Amino acid sequence: MKKRIIYPVIAVVILLTTVSFKSDFFEIAKQIEIFTTMFKELNMNYVDETNPAELMDTAIKAMLDDLDPYTKYWNEQDVEASKIRNAGEYTGIGASVRTIKDKIIIIEPYKDYPADKAGLKAGDEIIQIGDVKVADFKDDAGELLKGASGTKVDITYTRQGETKKTVLSREEIEVDAVPFFTLLDDNTGYIVLSKFNNKASSETIAALKDLKAKGANKVILDLRGNPGGLLSEAINVTNIFVPKGELITTTKSVVKKYNKEYFTKKAPVDTQIPLVVLVNGRSASASEIVAGSIQDLDRGVVIGARSFGKGLVQRPKKLTYGTQLKITISRYYTPSGRCIQALDYWNRDKNNNAVRIDEKDFKAFKTKNGRTVYDGGGIEPDIVLETSKYSKITTALLKSDAIFGYGTKYYYSHQLKESGDFKFTDKDYEDFKSFVKQSDFNFETETETAFSKSLLTAKKEKLDAEITKSYAALMDAIKVSKEKALDTHKEEIVNLLTDEIIKRYFYREGLYNYYVKNNPEVSKSKEILNDEKKYQEILK
Repeated sequence: MKKRIIYPVIAVVILLTTVSFKSDFFEIAKQIEIFTTMFKELNMNYVDETNPAELMDTAIKAMLDDLDPYTKYWNEQDVEASKIRNAGEYTGIGASVRTIKDKIIIIEPYKDYPADKAGLKAGDEIIQIGDVKVADFKDDAGELLKGASGTKVDITYTRQGETKKTVLSREEIEVDAVPFFTLLDDNTGYIVLSKFNNKASSETIAALKDLKAKGANKVILDLRGNPGGLLSEAINVTNIFVPKGELITTTKSVVKKYNKEYFTKKAPVDTQIPLVVLVNGRSASASEIVAGSIQDLDRGVVIGARSFGKGLVQRPKKLTYGTQLKITISRYYTPSGRCIQALDYWNRDKNNNAVRIDEKDFKAFKTKNGRTVYDGGGIEPDIVLETSKYSKITTALLKSDAIFGYGTKYYYSHQLKESGDFKFTDKDYEDFKSFVKQSDFNFETETETAFSKSLLTAKKEKLDAEITKSYAALMDAIKVSKEKALDTHKEEIVNLLTDEIIKRYFYREGLYNYYVKNNPEVSKSKEILNDEKKYQEILK
């Protein structure tokens, strides 16, 4: 009887699975055939000459953009760039740059590397590399800055409207995952972890051991602005502070082989030392795995502002001709079961933008000690500081490069000898506000968006004549409110301006030295770590 029942059931399951597989396979094959024939006809018959490579590149990017921002097609150069990021070493000029239409902007020259030695500064705009004008180069002109170690490259650039020339000698560039660590005067170890390349855990361990040898009996791990990186290194960094065998994250996918649990595998360095982890809105991915697991396991106190809320895991898949597809394969979950993904890429608004998960839809979870934590919006710190937050106007200022641009203006109009002497004054802030007003900076509030849609509807219904005056008055009121927003969010904006300006004079090292004496987040961390009763109360 058992055989009579079980065998038919198994047969049906196999049949349904096979039919489903064949159905999916047929649909994929069908769509590929349609696209192939369409692409062929387009290139053979279009009225003007086409560029098949550019058309295909556009098609691929448009298709992937409809999924999420992290599923990307990588050409051969992109694949090499990814290897460099993960290895932490490359050959180049030693500067962070941004390529735009007709120029390459120096964002940050690294101390004592070629760009710095040649005198290049943040804000300089490279317009020609050797004999090649950036405006005439169709691909990423930043690739022209790379080359074999020891080779020279002629650079033409503009600074404050003046055209200049210099010669760079390329070098091997080593990118540290831990660019700075030091012992504070109260025996607190301060470690900055800026990225999760394959040196992240080893450099963090080395820093912690060095600080402990010097007397550190508590530690601050600064993950602010850390965009993430290797999942394996996120596990290993957490493992420094938690025992072997602890669940750190779980990944879940529709593809069963990607459903995995990740546990710590090594002996920890120190499971007892009091720990604070700093995060902000630009702490993402691997940073959130570390902060989330430290919080869920009640191993340390998280301070700052809500993290980015990525919540997705990518893996590169090899394609033909040396290219790759970096594809989102799963979501990751913290030890308590939280998925901290903040944006819903599968349910978009009318403009096809991913919508932020509403706070009322957050679900509650429990940490190891029974504390309540929530999913859906990044890692919410145990202690939230206003100085760490990124309001909408602050985010818009960053995206528009208004803060970067003012940093350049300030540098060429002020002298500064010591980072400790710096203070961004009220007078400076008024000057910044004037700078913003004179620039092309603009951002649209949600209220403006809603009113604009209402006006369009009114025009369709031919009611706009009656509401135009009211609409204009509302827009004027919103404009005034937007100007006031610069004052409302002054504290967080001043913090970012301070960071940008100090880097111009004293590099990253100077910025971190400034942090240990003046940064509100570091000060709050020291306060909590020096109050054992308060520290334990938070974790209970």
